[in-house]
Formats: sequence, structure tokens, C-alpha cells
Amino acid sequence: MSRYTHGLCASCARQARRALLTSDASLSMRSFSSTCRKARLQPASQLPRRTVAAAALPAFASQTRSLTQSAHRRLPASTSAPAADTSASTTSSAQASKLSQKPPSYYDLFPQTLPQGPPPAGPFHIDERALRREFLRLQAAAHPDLQQGSSSSSGETTSTREAGAASAHINEAFRTLKSPLLRAQYLLRERFGVDLAGDEAGAVAGRHADPELLGAVMEARETIEEARAEEELEPLRRENEERIRLGEEALGRAFRDGDAEAAAREAVRMRYWVNIREGIDAWEEGREPVLQH
Repeated sequence: MSRYTHGLCASCARQARRALLTSDASLSMRSFSSTCRKARLQPASQLPRRTVAAAALPAFASQTRSLTQSAHRRLPASTSAPAADTSASTTSSAQASKLSQKPPSYYDLFPQTLPQGPPPAGPFHIDERALRREFLRLQAAAHPDLQQGSSSSSGETTSTREAGAASAHINEAFRTLKSPLLRAQYLLRERFGVDLAGDEAGAVAGRHADPELLGAVMEARETIEEARAEEELEPLRRENEERIRLGEEALGRAFRDGDAEAAAREAVRMRYWVNIREGIDAWEEGREPVLQH
């Protein structure tokens, strides 16, 4: 600063120092110019460029700090690193909590049709029409297209993903509960830990498949294979539907009594009767029937 005030009178030197320290450059120039005219020195406009620049620096720095602070205040909270970390942590905790929660049982999804729940509290038989009506209402409420939520990185919304998962769970529950066979397999797995649809299915089926049952299945296969018209299969269809009805009643008694062995035996028999039904429905002339065991 002394190099800019060298050669000035004491009054001019004091004014120059104040001009260099103030943030109001225009005021500094007017005051400095007035003093210089009295001392017959050069006015501020004719001073060296670096002298004027030095006088303006404090004001420029002050304006820069103000603009920077204003910009940070206008930034959304999500652009701040600590806030983003907190948000990510909260989201992760919520997702972990959801994953740890067991989805509701298939019976819990249909409280109007199945108010008593599964056997033994409730019956094994289910009113399929009532189940379908409640299913359609649930599907309408849980449809992913009706959900809105915050965008995720995949472009899908969180609510849409959750609605899609709920819709799939409802679909699977309805498909399972409307079928006596799938319903029995579900209850055996959930209540007794017996998995007739998994790796142990063959062992359980072998233990409960008696010669009379296998003979009936082979006879049904021959009838389907030898049929020349669909009408020829009607007697077999009626007989098989009666077997399914009786099998459902037997399953109801087994689950009511908590008899896992009887329930597994009847579920195995039911699987054969359902396979025969599917073979009849899929009949085509000249086509070999495929009956799964």
C-alpha cells in the first residue's frame, strides 16, 4: 500500500489508504479525486490501472462471498453430502426392514372369504366364486398402474415395484387356494413341513401310491388314449370329478384332525385325479395322453 501513497502529502496519503481499504470503490474514487485536485495531483481516473484495481478488490471479494453463500442456500438439501448419506441410510434401513418381514399368508389375503383362516380353525373347502370376487377387488386395488411414488435409479417408482410384488403375491395366493391340490400342498408345507412339490415329492408319493390307485390311473390313461371322440370321455370325466370331490372331503378331515400322514396320502391321490382331469381336457384324437405321476 505504501508504494501507492509514496510522494503524496499527508492528507492525500490518508485518503488513499482509506480508499484502498473500503469496499465501496466509487466512493473511494470520488474522495480520492477531490483530494488530488486540491493537491494538484492526477485524478483517480488517471491513476495507474493497478491502483484502481487494488481499490476494487475488497468489494469484489465481498460480493463473491455473498453470491457463494446465496448459491449454497438455494441448493436443495439432497445435494449436500451429509444429507444424501442420511437419506441413503434411511432408505436402506427401510428396505432391509421390509425384506425381513414375512409376507402375509395366502389365507390372510382373503379375510372376507376366509374369515376363520386355514384349518383346523377354518374349513378346507373354499367357495371359489366368493374367492374370485375378493381376488378381483384386491387386484384392482393393488394394480401397479394405479400406484405413484418416488423415482428410483432404474426408472421404476418405488410404489410401482411394491404394487407389482403385492399383485404377484395375490395372483399366486388365488391360484393356490382355488385348487384343492395346490391348497393341500400349501397347507402341508406351511403346517407340517411336508413339501409335496419339492425334492421329497417322489418319496412321499411312492410311500402312499397303492396298487389300486396305480391301476385306476393306468385304466384312465388307456381310456383317454383309445377315445375317438370327446364324448366318449364323459363317463370317465364324471367318475374322476367324483373322486376329486371325495378327495377334497378326505383332505378336510385330515387337516381338521391334524393328521399329517392322512393329509399327505390324500394329497398324493388328489394329484393323480387332477392329472387325469387335465388329460381329459387336453384330449385330441390320435394324440397320446400325458399323465404325470
